[in-house]
Amino acid sequence: PNWISQAMTSPNTPSSNPFKTIPLIAPPARTDGEMESRARGFFEEMQTRRTVRHFRDEPVPRSVIEWALRCAGTAPSGANKQPWTFVAIADPRIKREIRLAAEAEARAFYSGRAPKAWLRDLAPLGTDAEKPFLETAPWLIAAFQHAWEIDPGTGEKHKNYYVPESASLACGFLLAALHHAGLVTLTHTPSPMGFLRETLNRPQNERALMLIVAGRPALDARVPDIQRKPLQDFAVFYD
Repeated sequence: PNWISQAMTSPNTPSSNPFKTIPLIAPPARTDGEMESRARGFFEEMQTRRTVRHFRDEPVPRSVIEWALRCAGTAPSGANKQPWTFVAIADPRIKREIRLAAEAEARAFYSGRAPKAWLRDLAPLGTDAEKPFLETAPWLIAAFQHAWEIDPGTGEKHKNYYVPESASLACGFLLAALHHAGLVTLTHTPSPMGFLRETLNRPQNERALMLIVAGRPALDARVPDIQRKPLQDFAVFYD
C-alpha cells in the first residue's frame, strides 16, 4: 500500500505516519530560568519525601487516592499496554488479613530466610517483622503487574512488554502524586507476595509488585537519620 512506502521513505514526517495521531498538548513555553526554577522547586518538594512507618488512623478521602491513581495511570509503558492494576484498600477487615499474612512472611524472612548481609544493611533502618502500619494507615494500595492479557472479544492471550519497568514507573508516579497531595507513604515488599493476589482475588495474569501504604504521619513520627547521595555520585553528563 502507498502509506507503507511513504512511511518507509520518510518515517519522521507526520503526514506519512499510518497510525492515528492527535496534536501534542505541549507544556507552556518557558525560559531557561523558568524551567530551572520549576525543576528546582519540584526537587525541593520531593527532597522532603521520606518512607514513614508511623501513621495516624485519620481517614483520607477516597477522591485524593483516585486523583493520585489517575496520575499513576499517565506513566509510560511498553507498547502502551499499561500493564498494571492498583487495588486501593480501606476496609479494616482486609487490611487486617493483609497484615497477618505480611507479618507471617516477615517473620520467616527475619528468622532465617534473609542473608546476614541483607539484615546487616537493614539494621540502621529499624525494620522488623511487626507491621502495625498495615492496619493503622487509612489506605493500602496493592500494585499488580500484568505479564499478559486476555482479549475479551477473542479470548486470545496477548503478551505485555517491559512489564516490571512499566509498572514500576507507574508506582513512582503514584508515590510522587501522594507526596504532592500532602500524604506520607511506605513501599512494602513482603517476599513472597502471592498472598496479595489471593486475598484481593486478582486474576492469574497479575503478579503483586509492591504494597504502598498511604496516610497522614503520626504526630510523633520519626524517620531514620540517613542521607541521599549528592548528584555527582549518581549522575554522569556528556555535554
